[in-house]
Amino acid sequence: MLDPLLNLIIIGAPRVGGSLLIIISFWIATVLLRKLIRRFSITSNLSLDALKLLEQTLISTVWIVGIVTALGTVGIDVSALIAGLGLTGFAVGLALKDILSNLVSGALILIYRPFRRRDRISVGNFEGTVIDIDLRYTTLQGEGKTILIPNSYLFTNTICVIQDSGVKIITKIY
Repeated sequence: MLDPLLNLIIIGAPRVGGSLLIIISFWIATVLLRKLIRRFSITSNLSLDALKLLEQTLISTVWIVGIVTALGTVGIDVSALIAGLGLTGFAVGLALKDILSNLVSGALILIYRPFRRRDRISVGNFEGTVIDIDLRYTTLQGEGKTILIPNSYLFTNTICVIQDSGVKIITKIY
């Protein structure tokens, strides 16, 4: 009775130890990556919002790869898990198409900066002063009203940045 249990421990201990070493190494990698991104934020002229998005995306990706690698080291068949992640990502992408479009558009607006906070812009029938830019909406303060414009709308339409000396028209963000 002890013999099969002892056998399992002898065979499984190195795998579990190796898996723990992999998790620890990926944890160290995320710490170093976070420090690298923060150091990069000092020298780059990307906005803090864009850098935060980049940091969260890279850290999450490193953790997912680390966990899948550790599970494979223990002996778990991860091919079905990877296929499931791919199919889940595809289904979620289709279900959240508009939201993901706004998120990607918001990230590109934060990276390319066609306009900034406190700029007065006009897009479509909307005009106002930009008071906030996040990943989903850009908030304009109009005449007595607050306007939330989805970023995908801003990304696909002509934007007029109204300056004191005239109008600067941006037809494409990229």
